[in-house]
Amino acid sequence: MTDSEVKAATSDSTAGKMIFQPILEDGVFRFDCSANDREAVYPSLSFINNKSRDVPVMSNKTPSYIPSFECRLGQQIVKLEFPAGTSFYGTGEVSGQLERTGKRVFTWNTDAWGYGPETTSLYQSHPWVLAVLPNGEALGILADTTRHCEIDLRTECRIQFISLPSFPVITFGPFSSPTAVLVSLSHAIGTVFMPPKWSLGYHQCRWSYDSQERVLEISRNFREKGIPCDVIWMDIDYMDGFRCFTFDKERFPDPKSLVKDLHNIGFKAIWMLDPGIKREEGYFVYDSGSKHDVWIQKADGKPFVGDVWPGPCVFPDFTQSKARAWWANLVKDFISNGVDGIWNDMNEPAIFKTVTKTMPESNIHRGDNELGGCQSHAHYHNVYGMLMARSTYEGMGLADRRKRPFVLTRAGFIGSQRYAATWTGDNLSNWEHLQMSISMMLQLGLSGQPLSGPDIGGFAGNATPKLFGRWLGFGAMFPFCRGHSETGTIDHEPWSFGKECEEVCRLALKRRYRLIPHIYTLFYMAHTRGTPVATPAFFADPKDPNLRTLESCFLLGPLLVYSSIMPDLGSDKLQPLLPKGIWLSFDFDDSHPDLPALYLQGGYIIPFGPPHQHVGESNPLDDLTLIVALDEHGKAKGSLFEDDGDGYGFTEGEYLLTHYVAELESSVVTVKVSKTEGLWKRPNRRLHVQLLIGEDAMLDAWGNDGEDLQIEMPSEIEVSKLISSSKEHHRLRLESIKHIPDVEDGSGHKGGELSRTPIELANGDWSLKIVPWIGGRIISMVHLPSGSQWLHSRVEINGYEEYSGMEYRSAGCTEEYNVMQRDLEHAGEEESVLLEGDIGGGLVLQRQITVPKDNPKVLRIESSILARKVGAGSGGFSRLVCLRVHPTFSLLHPTETFVAFTSVDGTKQEVWPETGEKVYQGNLLPNGEWKLVDKCLGLVLINRFNVGEVYKCLIHWGARTVNLELWSEDRPVSKQSPLQIFHEYEVREI
Repeated sequence: MTDSEVKAATSDSTAGKMIFQPILEDGVFRFDCSANDREAVYPSLSFINNKSRDVPVMSNKTPSYIPSFECRLGQQIVKLEFPAGTSFYGTGEVSGQLERTGKRVFTWNTDAWGYGPETTSLYQSHPWVLAVLPNGEALGILADTTRHCEIDLRTECRIQFISLPSFPVITFGPFSSPTAVLVSLSHAIGTVFMPPKWSLGYHQCRWSYDSQERVLEISRNFREKGIPCDVIWMDIDYMDGFRCFTFDKERFPDPKSLVKDLHNIGFKAIWMLDPGIKREEGYFVYDSGSKHDVWIQKADGKPFVGDVWPGPCVFPDFTQSKARAWWANLVKDFISNGVDGIWNDMNEPAIFKTVTKTMPESNIHRGDNELGGCQSHAHYHNVYGMLMARSTYEGMGLADRRKRPFVLTRAGFIGSQRYAATWTGDNLSNWEHLQMSISMMLQLGLSGQPLSGPDIGGFAGNATPKLFGRWLGFGAMFPFCRGHSETGTIDHEPWSFGKECEEVCRLALKRRYRLIPHIYTLFYMAHTRGTPVATPAFFADPKDPNLRTLESCFLLGPLLVYSSIMPDLGSDKLQPLLPKGIWLSFDFDDSHPDLPALYLQGGYIIPFGPPHQHVGESNPLDDLTLIVALDEHGKAKGSLFEDDGDGYGFTEGEYLLTHYVAELESSVVTVKVSKTEGLWKRPNRRLHVQLLIGEDAMLDAWGNDGEDLQIEMPSEIEVSKLISSSKEHHRLRLESIKHIPDVEDGSGHKGGELSRTPIELANGDWSLKIVPWIGGRIISMVHLPSGSQWLHSRVEINGYEEYSGMEYRSAGCTEEYNVMQRDLEHAGEEESVLLEGDIGGGLVLQRQITVPKDNPKVLRIESSILARKVGAGSGGFSRLVCLRVHPTFSLLHPTETFVAFTSVDGTKQEVWPETGEKVYQGNLLPNGEWKLVDKCLGLVLINRFNVGEVYKCLIHWGARTVNLELWSEDRPVSKQSPLQIFHEYEVREI
């Protein structure tokens, strides 16, 4: 069905309430604009079974929330309204804050190297929102479309989806808890693949370890230094000229021998595969793919060719079963080289030397009928990475059905968790990205993808010792735990930042390895039942609004991990906000300001193992520790899953799932097995129970696993003594440890030091005050001849500023500016100030403010976004950015003030305050000039600009203020293609 046919199917209904039918299970509803729309939609690529979305079920329930829709200008707009106090989460792989109210996301998989907190499109697309209601119940909403989709949460308590028609909306709930919603979602989109146990260890990666000798050197260093690690990664440089499925004959001449050596010391090897296949006759992959006719085509039917690492490349069309089978067989043969896992990168798909950073939307995919048939790239773009990961996963399965595949993908769609883990892409080595990495990992989990994590330490740029130690301290608790850094940066291995940082990293990773029995059990539950692995703290008490915005902590089941994300504040100085109930702290006699604080919720038991150097040494567990925290009723429960750690024997009963309980009766705590599942016999092993009693103090008892173990509770006086002794031991430890040196990156900013005194620029007709330390804001703009002040500002807010994105608040306004150049000459001479602010990802916002010598009536501002250093992995282009000039002007006489201009098409416009917010673009754009007219003052402020640099203009009327904004286009920039808007102001009498 073509786009025009889909739009025609919506013509009978243009607005109203959506119609619904129950699907899947009780509490799940599908909504469509009309019966015709229900028939017109494309097959679901998010659901694990297409039919479950399309076949109604019997249900006595009716939906609590019914969305409304409007079809306008070729777009389907869906809105859902919720009660005050509702909080929004999810939206997949997104940067910025955990609680999503006030945000807007565009689902369009994008190579977003160096993204910032306001970047609106990253590598994956999850058109999904989790709404937590004021009473703690939760509802999930899925816009089931693969197309570019806007998720607009800027209005409080309202969700809005905008995409091409027709697409259904699926709601899950309301259910009693957010966990219940995620379990229901998993019944639709599937659960996470069961990861091999070794993949839950620490992974070490760099772009690139450039030879097999270097790979072995890094691996042996881990063992010699006693730092746990299980996996070493081979980035793109292992290939012969970046050709996939090949090896460089000089640097990686014998991959089988390399992997054998790695296996001998307990390491697995993961190798990268990109989708771009070099167009080169004689290259066996290109010749084979051409023979099987598997390439994506241009609109004219010829194979599309785009530049990536090898140069001109063609791309497999993974929407075709024959292409997926062809790729899977290549993967099968590739595995024979000793490959343990595969890393799919650049699969948005990323294309070099193009502003869009991807292939044309007009390209053609000859997709299978069950996926949607032959469609443009615009339809399949967001699922390309998922389909590649699926093909890779299936190829690994063909190679050895006795092993579980491990695939890591950069691009994905909701449902990708069935085939691959993911990481949060090319982040930056700074404290802002450390903080964001927590919420990004959590949002992916809240969107159905529990196996995720960031590049620990940051991919681009140089970490400092304190930043790296703190990040690995926290990251060691993430579901997926990998350190990765970009070529050209300093070394980022755990021992690269000095002895103090190395020790923190060692302690952090030993913690993780002790926790692996617990984490592996959580993943078994996630795989078999759809329960989450890592969740925000509010999951412990969804009714508590104070927990809903916490971003420096998260839960692993009943285990709360709490750390500081501030450079000058360690976890030892934290005063954490804990959920209601009993939360008991503990450690492994390893407390450190740069390691998180650990708390176990009362009523739970979690299993631990010994701190081995790699997972293989602890399988099966030959020594088991249970940490026990009793609830207010003196009870606790917990589970431990054990199997071979790989393969699929667990699906046939070859496992042991033990449910433990603890209960206090008459001052005796009994810990015992309540029930077991699986065919495995219990190993003959020691059981060590640690009963938490408060302030890190615990009672220790030993016995045999499977037998009842009893612990005599001491008197209150003895408990008090134990707690006092524990606190003193903790204090002495913290006094004796060596802190990571507070050494920050010496590269610094070019230019002078920041001053907290506003810069004054006065010449000709103008006098300005500028504060570099808050977004370079101009806080005062006075026209001297008339004595009129045009800008409305305090130091903290408003005034004149720019943004590096479409949102009101972005990195552009929160970053400090430096004064790069300051030419304040004598009166009558030209005066100028050059300001520059780092906005991340190799980009800077620059502003030159000038009162020209030849025209002192004019105030000229030249605003730009420049690319200083965009990473090589970005193909020379930055993330998507928009330069947004945002001045807030005062209205002394609101009823007598208006905006006037002539549009590009010649029409005259007058815009008054009662119009609210207005946007002008295309032929309605002001033709290079607009005026703010105050009839009472008899003055007009003229704003002139280069219409070729401005994509749209926005007028926003406030309380005695107006914003007259200039927006550039939204595109990536390179060193050769900055974004810029040159504009000037002049005041005249009417």
